[in-house]
Amino acid sequence: MFKKIAIVYDEAPEAGRALASAIHLAKILGSELEVVTVMQELPAYTAFAAAVDCSLEQTLRDDRSQHYEQLQAEAVETARCGGVAATAHLLEDEGAAALLDLLEQERPDLLVVGLHRRTSHLSRLWDTVFELAQDAPCSVLGVH
Repeated sequence: MFKKIAIVYDEAPEAGRALASAIHLAKILGSELEVVTVMQELPAYTAFAAAVDCSLEQTLRDDRSQHYEQLQAEAVETARCGGVAATAHLLEDEGAAALLDLLEQERPDLLVVGLHRRTSHLSRLWDTVFELAQDAPCSVLGVH
């Protein structure tokens, strides 16, 4: 039924639980696993730092990319240790649009997302989850 499973993964505890669920499902079903990480934008104050040192913004971007690549490598290794081969995709933060584009391209049968219970950006988060649930070309599983 679910030959390919995609998981939206970041450093949140909910994403860790979603990853564990996706690995478990993929192992039981013999599915492929795709780990998708969306890199958050640099904070607005980065512009002030760049005004002081023009190379600082690129350094911050490089550090951000390195952080997310390491996060993905850990998720792929976790999947491997769980008996599931995984591939990783790193996206720029463009809301749900970039993720929906990737889903159209990769065509997973199931998207697994961690549901954040407490966040200062709760309305934005639920808007994104709702948009994914409405527009994803696959089933969506929310994990607490």
